[in-house]
Amino acid sequence: MSATSSRSSGAGRQADRAEPQAASNGSETPVAASYEAAVSELEQLVADLEGGKLELEASLAAYQRGSALLRFCQAQLSNAEQQVRMLEDDTLVELDDDDEPA
Repeated sequence: MSATSSRSSGAGRQADRAEPQAASNGSETPVAASYEAAVSELEQLVADLEGGKLELEASLAAYQRGSALLRFCQAQLSNAEQQVRMLEDDTLVELDDDDEPA
């Protein structure tokens, strides 16, 4: 396999990853199935980008997809934080020495 065909298969993988983002812009399709799936894909994208073997277009697509995944993760974390605050009535619960709520 030549370096060119190796790069094009990598670009294909990046294009495949970018498709759900396009769908999420105009519909209700989520960017990722879950927070964990988004983090996993984001880690792979970072590794691909840091590897330096992607062509320019594939790098841009990977960066764009990574940005969408990052926004998704931030929203998920913000929602979780809001739920915890609601559950705890916006107060911190101090733990005693046994690590159980006081």
